[in-house]
Amino acid sequence: MKVLAVIRVIPIGTGSPSIGDYVREAVKIIKNRGIKYQVTPFGTAIEASSIAEVATLIDEIVERMRNLGVSRIAVDVSFDIRFDKELSLEYKVKRVTQ
Repeated sequence: MKVLAVIRVIPIGTGSPSIGDYVREAVKIIKNRGIKYQVTPFGTAIEASSIAEVATLIDEIVERMRNLGVSRIAVDVSFDIRFDKELSLEYKVKRVTQ
């Protein structure tokens, strides 16, 4: 079963309104883990094997933000889990665009 999730990382207290560099670091972590992903303007969609895999990924992202000196971080996560058939990021986009 695949778990689809959208993760939005919001660093707070960085001294700048720009967060692109921090988001780039989060995406590097996702990429290095070999997780399928799509960056969107308001979050990064991923395909994971379980909710636990997403939680581990978020832990790693939060730790990276701490190491970069971020004093506070907000993380939004939404899940799409189906039990009747396999989901994929491509399938979800295709269903809407066709």
